[in-house]
Amino acid sequence: MKLLFFPFLHYNRAELRQRLAGKTVLLTGASYGIGEALAEALAPTQAHLLLVARTEAKLREVQQRVEAQGGVATVLPCNLAQRDQVQALAAQLAAWPNGIDLVVNNAGHSIRRSIFASLERMHDFERTMELNYYAPVQLLLALIPGLVARQGQIINISAINVLLLPPPHWAAYQASKTAFDQWLRCVGPELQRRGVKTSSIYLPLVRTRMILPTKAYRHMPAMQPHQVAALICRAIIAQRRTYTPWWILPAQLAALLLREPWEAWLGRRR
Repeated sequence: MKLLFFPFLHYNRAELRQRLAGKTVLLTGASYGIGEALAEALAPTQAHLLLVARTEAKLREVQQRVEAQGGVATVLPCNLAQRDQVQALAAQLAAWPNGIDLVVNNAGHSIRRSIFASLERMHDFERTMELNYYAPVQLLLALIPGLVARQGQIINISAINVLLLPPPHWAAYQASKTAFDQWLRCVGPELQRRGVKTSSIYLPLVRTRMILPTKAYRHMPAMQPHQVAALICRAIIAQRRTYTPWWILPAQLAALLLREPWEAWLGRRR
């Protein structure tokens, strides 16, 4: 069943090395899960990896594994939910020697909570927007001139539910992920005209620590971080605008046709 929904993805490693040799790659959310797996996948390419996350000690571990494979990595600790830290990082990256060629926006924060348990938790909505929306926008506003000059690429790690019916209890997360998805889709054509490629990867469930607090997800089919890393490597090579599971079209059709009965059923649940 897992192979049916989440097949293993092959990519041409020689072509990936050719694409990234001598390039600089910015990877956010690099300390765990998808970011950690991607850093290791890119280590043999001879790209210079700029690893961004909040936990410096964990970033150092990832850096050591990259360097053990002969790769080059620089650790840039930053709490992307703190706008002053993002501003300082953006200034540092905008002045990076030789510029940045590829940005992988992977960092994210997920919250699952009923709206009735959130009435006094405005900070839930603020922190998801800070990390999932404002931080990547703030970084890219600083990096776009350099990306244009170097004909670079932006890859956004999005979520499949951005394209489907929004589920209950996920208001903070869904709103923030949709906000950046819409932002990148809006600026994408302008960037394309200036030679900057944009790719949005819409992921289903991924087996990372982000989903651990949700008990219902523990036994559901999910992608593994290394599978997502392979998908990102394919996106670096092919530079398609969107990547979705093969079953997205029937899922979107079902979402369109079944929205009213689905919401009515949810409304009757206690």
